[in-house]
Amino acid sequence: MANSKVIKTGLNREIAEFKERRIVEEAVNLFYTEGYENTTLDMLAAQLEVTKPFIYSYFKSKNELLFHVCYTGIKLSQEALDLCLQSDGTATEKIKRITERVGSIILQYQQYIVVYLREEKNLHSDDSRRIRKQRSVFDHRLAALLQEGNSTGEFAVANPLMTATTIGGTLSWMAFWFNPNGGITQSEILLNTHRLIAKMWAP
Repeated sequence: MANSKVIKTGLNREIAEFKERRIVEEAVNLFYTEGYENTTLDMLAAQLEVTKPFIYSYFKSKNELLFHVCYTGIKLSQEALDLCLQSDGTATEKIKRITERVGSIILQYQQYIVVYLREEKNLHSDDSRRIRKQRSVFDHRLAALLQEGNSTGEFAVANPLMTATTIGGTLSWMAFWFNPNGGITQSEILLNTHRLIAKMWAP
């Protein structure tokens, strides 16, 4: 009996997570195509074929939805960065992994990144500060890796933090010009981006 209760609880959680994910996915699409200010919860409910109270049972407001969308990209990028920093290898090898893995997330979650960069002004101030704080953590951890490369003689970076911020901006900007249906593959884009970024720290 106890086991079936655990299974039921687990299934309920999975179902709730699926519903929340579907709300976010459709919200991203509307924010991306229509713009945040032009999107209403009525439009979102219609797209999902649900009622507004259903959406409110998961998100208190449209702005909370926007925060969730905006936070997703930095959260996933931070997780990818941490995995790369914890991996074995030289600073040069870790930078290459960071470019590939963080870049892959940015391309995969293109709409999330674009919505954040375009609609950050509509976030509540506390939410905006929370995301900016995470971006700062990302930049400082990357800067520490660049400084490590300086120490081993792999890099010659005069200002690690400024360079780290530039690298993060370069990766984020891919979301604006990447065309999923274009003739250039993601692998080609990431390789070219890595070559470009590598010039920032060349000794």
